Amino acid sequence: MFQFNHFNFNVLDLEKSLKFYKEALNLDVVREKDSSDGSFKIVYLGDGITNFRLELTWMRDQKEPYNLGDEEFHLALTAKDFDKAYALHKEMGCICFENPDMGIYFINDPDGYWIEIVPA
Repeated sequence: MFQFNHFNFNVLDLEKSLKFYKEALNLDVVREKDSSDGSFKIVYLGDGITNFRLELTWMRDQKEPYNLGDEEFHLALTAKDFDKAYALHKEMGCICFENPDMGIYFINDPDGYWIEIVPA
């Protein structure tokens, strides 16, 4: 009856976030929506494989970092080549937590959101 469609992250610097998501996760812009008054912009990113979208929302008047609470929520992506992904993220300096026993790690995006990387 239902299927996943998208997940939203609010971002302070849209261009910085778009660059990060392209470099770190190879996500591409698939759709954009600008408000008529310029107060916000929404950009949907896709992996080119699934229909799931990551929605990045930029709000013109937001100047302070978003309150992410205890950061107990996260997005998870599967890496076909886990070792190559790990090396890239290590080089980028965006790994924020590793759990070798579970075979996973997490990266931070520019706004501090956690993204779990799991092997295929």
